[in-house]
Amino acid sequence: MGLTIGIDVGGTKIAAGLVGPDGTIGARTHRDTPANSVDETAAAICDAAAELIAGHEVQAVGIGAAGFVSADRSTVLFAPNLAWRDEPLGARVAETLKIPVVVENDANAAAWGEFAFGAAKDVEHMVCITVGTGIGGGVVIDGELLRGEHGVGAELGHMRVVPGGHRCGCGARGCWEQYASGRALVREGRAQAESGSLAAAQMLSVCGITDPAELTGPMITEAAAAGDPCAVELLDDLGRWLGEGLASIVTLFDPSVVVIGGGVSAAKELLLKSAQVAFERNLPAKANRPHPSFGLAELGNDAGLIGAADLARRPVTAARA
Repeated sequence: MGLTIGIDVGGTKIAAGLVGPDGTIGARTHRDTPANSVDETAAAICDAAAELIAGHEVQAVGIGAAGFVSADRSTVLFAPNLAWRDEPLGARVAETLKIPVVVENDANAAAWGEFAFGAAKDVEHMVCITVGTGIGGGVVIDGELLRGEHGVGAELGHMRVVPGGHRCGCGARGCWEQYASGRALVREGRAQAESGSLAAAQMLSVCGITDPAELTGPMITEAAAAGDPCAVELLDDLGRWLGEGLASIVTLFDPSVVVIGGGVSAAKELLLKSAQVAFERNLPAKANRPHPSFGLAELGNDAGLIGAADLARRPVTAARA
């Protein structure tokens, strides 16, 4: 199959691109996301796709959406940041555009992008973790995307790590993303600053702010890169939580490669070093089993778009050709 379109639907922006069989992106476009309106969101998706279709032979459209997607890759069962509830998005967009449409969870799409064209392109078993505001995850086993019986598998960020812990947006308590995500990093940084910690006050000064409420994840990362002790400690703690969770995930799936992406991965070695130490410390039977390699995602913010476009070429199975 030739050209396909990949569409990454976020809470504020819809990014679309024309993608070739080798994963390269040609034309691009974007639209704002009218997150409170199902009809307007579908219309914006169709409008972006139609712009790219004009003048090209496009075979299919792949849509990456944050939320639960049905096993038939057509219906968004639930989206935390959009108004989709049992929304037949695939059928609706296909009816308008008159070409096949595949809908996939955005983290699954990003994982597939890294598997097919990025950091895991040379293996058959991989786990991809996207560490942003929350944690997204995708798993590929024997060259196939793991989706589960109902299409909602591999929600790795909602693995329970602290019984009775912080309340998560999913409604449960103690989910992994409440301790190993950008949201957790900012929460802990602000808490230290509000406690009157002199080290945290120095970190705020390095960030050029005085109000803890203005602190952001990128600010902490930049301060850590500049050597600020408090920021380094915050990222080290985040890495510890990340590594401990990955030890459990590797025990379950035995991947060749663990790929870490998302905004927080910009911290690179400041995060990966402590994550790997915690991983090695907590992996069961660590002296008697092969260990996966760790690597940073290579496709950046385009991973979901590229992955969705490639999955649109594979409407029945996600097996590597």
